[in-house]
Amino acid sequence: MKNKTPIYLTTEIRKIEQLASALPNPANLMEKAGLAAAKVAQDKLLTNERNKVLVLAGPGNNGGDAFVVARYLQELWFKVTLVFTGTRDKLSSDARNSLDAWLTIGGEILSEIPAKKNWNVIIDGLFGIGLERDLEGKYYELVNVINHMNLPVLALDIPSGLDSDNGQVRGVAIYAAITVTFIGLKPGLLTHYGTEYCGKVLLRNLDINAPTLIKPRSWILDQACTQKLLLPSRPANNHKGMFGSVGIIGGAAGMVGAAFLAGTAALKLGSGRVYLGLVAEDTPKVYSAQPELMLRPAYELFKLDHLNCLVIGPGLGMSANAHFWLDSALKSAQPLVLDADALNLISTHPKLANTLSARKVNTVLTPHAAEAARMLSIGTTVVQNDRMAAVKNLVERFKCYVVLKGAGSICMLPDGKRYINTSGNPGLSSAGTGDVLSGIIGALIAQGLSVGNALLLAVYLHGAAADELLEQIGGPVGMTASEITDTARSLLNQWIYIPRT
Repeated sequence: MKNKTPIYLTTEIRKIEQLASALPNPANLMEKAGLAAAKVAQDKLLTNERNKVLVLAGPGNNGGDAFVVARYLQELWFKVTLVFTGTRDKLSSDARNSLDAWLTIGGEILSEIPAKKNWNVIIDGLFGIGLERDLEGKYYELVNVINHMNLPVLALDIPSGLDSDNGQVRGVAIYAAITVTFIGLKPGLLTHYGTEYCGKVLLRNLDINAPTLIKPRSWILDQACTQKLLLPSRPANNHKGMFGSVGIIGGAAGMVGAAFLAGTAALKLGSGRVYLGLVAEDTPKVYSAQPELMLRPAYELFKLDHLNCLVIGPGLGMSANAHFWLDSALKSAQPLVLDADALNLISTHPKLANTLSARKVNTVLTPHAAEAARMLSIGTTVVQNDRMAAVKNLVERFKCYVVLKGAGSICMLPDGKRYINTSGNPGLSSAGTGDVLSGIIGALIAQGLSVGNALLLAVYLHGAAADELLEQIGGPVGMTASEITDTARSLLNQWIYIPRT
């Protein structure tokens, strides 16, 4: 996929900066960053020339960027108050020069936020990328003061206190309305708490073509990316056999709804035929709600030679029967999508885990943070505090395609490429939405997409459907899995259907 937007870890950004500085006629990156941020502040937040701006400059190069922003805004006749929390002698030469340039135009430096003054906008230049410690003492108090001022904040590169590699809050972090980030996107802006603290993220590359300096291994997953993954428009002369068959195994007693949600999603997202192999012995009454689904005893699904994909786990349970069916699925020749209890069984039974790792057929794992933690034998907090590492460990351990679900879901392919999803909202935090996702993945695989492309398209489409619903119902409360399925179907048709004229 060409023209993808790359994502870089802090070490990679530092390397890009070094390589850029070694080019002929290197640019002053601090000056460019400050100018870019000042333009964003002027265009997006400062509504008139009487606006007052509070600029916070920290002890490092992020503070240097803030000095440049302050200078440009003051030259544009905005009233600027600059608070510097460091000392001049400890600044880098670039940051020191930026501070001196601020003083040269008559700018003043304060060590504390003055009392009984009002501002319209705050520029956060306290701490940038690479923060490796929790904020304490005066910085902890300062961030809390800023957050309680209830003013729009423009963060430089990343909100102070947010880890740029993983989105972890380092003790406390600033809530930004806008984050203008430089050179390249960082994982912490897009996943975990980054989705909550960064506000609108704007990239300014400072005239650096980063991919020519370091080959990226991670990208954002957005609509522009997924447009290159779409299924072709369906021909008029077709039949159901052209669109593949999906098998769903799950639905133990009391959990049959999960299997039906996955099956209905597979059906409505385009699979020609969907078979449900229910673990529950009694045929559920809800069968009539989707009569197109074909119910079979679970063992019969392994006799169907035309299945293109098998989804196992929704409502599967943890019984001996569930263990048997999962073991059988892992030894089958079909591509697999493993969700929910299938993942929990693997984390509980080492033989199943080893069978999974040894599979020669493509497999997709769809864990949330707690399931990922169980599979890796670590704590859920450990997973959340470094989601990029967790998804990498899952791929390496099980040799699978993986989506680590959550705010900023991360997809990783066995070749090491990672994608952070940009769609979705808190409405997805309801029962059954994961079952729907597994069904969508299965449907796209059955229709002929490669496993990797099916995973990426399904994850983005799933979140985009939630975003569409958010607008329709006015918020995330009460969003249901069934609604996600219907909205995803509508969106996919909009993206691929070309009406005859």
